[in-house]
Amino acid sequence: MELVVVLIALLVFFSITCIKVVPQAERVVIERLGSYLTTWDNGLHVKIPFIDRIRAHVSVKEQVADFPPQPVITKDNVTMSIDSVIYFKVMDPRLFCYGVENPMVAIENLTATTLRNIIGDLDLDTTLVSRDTINAQMRSILDEATDAWGIKVNRVEVKNITPPAAIQQAMEKQMKAEREKREAVLLAEGQKQSDITIAEGNKRAKILAAEADKEAIILAAEAEKERQIREAEGQAEAIRSVQQATAAGIAMVREAGADHAVLTLQSFEALKEVSKGQATKLIIPSDIQGIAGLAASLKEVVSEKGNDQA
Repeated sequence: MELVVVLIALLVFFSITCIKVVPQAERVVIERLGSYLTTWDNGLHVKIPFIDRIRAHVSVKEQVADFPPQPVITKDNVTMSIDSVIYFKVMDPRLFCYGVENPMVAIENLTATTLRNIIGDLDLDTTLVSRDTINAQMRSILDEATDAWGIKVNRVEVKNITPPAAIQQAMEKQMKAEREKREAVLLAEGQKQSDITIAEGNKRAKILAAEADKEAIILAAEAEKERQIREAEGQAEAIRSVQQATAAGIAMVREAGADHAVLTLQSFEALKEVSKGQATKLIIPSDIQGIAGLAASLKEVVSEKGNDQA
């Protein structure tokens, strides 16, 4: 009876151990009697004890392999160190288990040799600026080579490219020289632009000053012209007024019935006013005798008026 209980317990134990649950994003490779049988997907599975065995648990998630730096030599014989990162995914667990002995070591060695071949065709300067080209070539070559291992290479990235210390120092000096050159060029361009701006400013200032002087001269000429016009109009108005006054005076004299003696007397008074001026010469009319006779007549007229009053 005890033997039966032990046998039942052993049977239950082995039954439990033969029940397997495969989690999500994982595959289980099963062998039967040493040969590949099947691949379990996620879910509940049962295997036959002592006949079936689990060969490997394989993750089908995308994985990242970061390989250590690899020494490579460029086309111009410069030794540098390059490390890379590979993003891959297991597409066929059976090939992943049986296609190569150690898939990760195989991928690492394949990556190193592929990288050496690609860099060997490039010089130093091209290598430093051609990361995208290197990544694309490596991904294409590795993806094709790992198909037989059930691996899909999705992406390859070159992390660091480290040239020798001497090359780095030379590159730093070159970069410093280029920066100093650009700085000198920028300073020269700035000084040139500044000089051009100053010259244009001076030119513009002179043009504005000349235009201002021109406008001032024009305004002064117009003012002088206006002054002369006003003065001429004033003189014309004065002459017109004098002529009108003279005409009015003559008219009044005529209306008063002034005779020749009165007119002659007025002429003497005008001659008297002329003699008070600053002129050094006086022009006496040629008919001075007539004027003397006129004066005698005036004297007689005055004497007659005096006698009548007496």
